[in-house]
Amino acid sequence: MQDYIQNNGAENRICVLSVIVEQRDAAERINAYLSEFANYIVGRMGIPYREKNVSVLSVVLDAPVSAVNALTGKIGKLNGVCAKTLFSQY
Repeated sequence: MQDYIQNNGAENRICVLSVIVEQRDAAERINAYLSEFANYIVGRMGIPYREKNVSVLSVVLDAPVSAVNALTGKIGKLNGVCAKTLFSQY
């Protein structure tokens, strides 16, 4: 596992990672990234919006900020994908 995946004493935060996928070929890579961070995932929901030819994912995480930022960055760098994160105060 990567260094940022290990907690290293950092306090976890609850957050929602929102992802909009405009290119379906990115789905396999997104799922691989989510698998890397599976220990932090509380739940996830994926909605295919066929009329607009996009998919919308919502992923709830309980993780250190560094791990969330790493995951968001990896997913956000994929072509045809937009990823944003909303953190709780806790």
